[in-house]
Amino acid sequence: MEKIFTRIYLIRHGAVVGAGPKRYNGHRDVDLSSNGLSQMEQMARRLADFPIVAVYCSDLVRTTKGAEILARSKGIPVYPCQALREKKFGAWEGLTYEEVAASFPRDWEAWLADPAGSRPLGGETFREVEQRVLQELSLILKDHWGQEVVILSHGGTNRVILCYALRLDLKHIFRIEQKYAALNIIDFFENDIATVQLMNG
Repeated sequence: MEKIFTRIYLIRHGAVVGAGPKRYNGHRDVDLSSNGLSQMEQMARRLADFPIVAVYCSDLVRTTKGAEILARSKGIPVYPCQALREKKFGAWEGLTYEEVAASFPRDWEAWLADPAGSRPLGGETFREVEQRVLQELSLILKDHWGQEVVILSHGGTNRVILCYALRLDLKHIFRIEQKYAALNIIDFFENDIATVQLMNG
């Protein structure tokens, strides 16, 4: 019987090199740590029995490496795409939260007050991230109607998709947690209707 929805296994990449003090990586191409690679191997085993047909990921190495692990175990294609990248944090990239607050106090206050609309120096807003991510999501859903697909991405990107599925405004984006290697399962139906089956699992 044909499914009347598309199931998305929305996954955050595994732990990265230098994980410890929380910092803004954004478009920096940081690699997975040995722990992050192990997390992706565990995820591959967790998803082994599901009829997944493709893995989409950003074009940054912390997602492409994990995507290759997931796809290899099932013999399915990987589709890296720039639209699924993390938010670009510009001048903040590589800095810890404390370093940003000390070096860019006005921008930091703006970020706390309006996480959806504020823009780091040289970066983008979450409203802009939403535009590119949801456009890509729409294409994935169109190409895989009635199928099961992995999107392996980033904390910010995943939160944007979850806000869309839950019909939450992006001003509430940080009410959603995304740990390393978090698994979310979302069923997308017609007419922009979605059911979140699992979040941050």
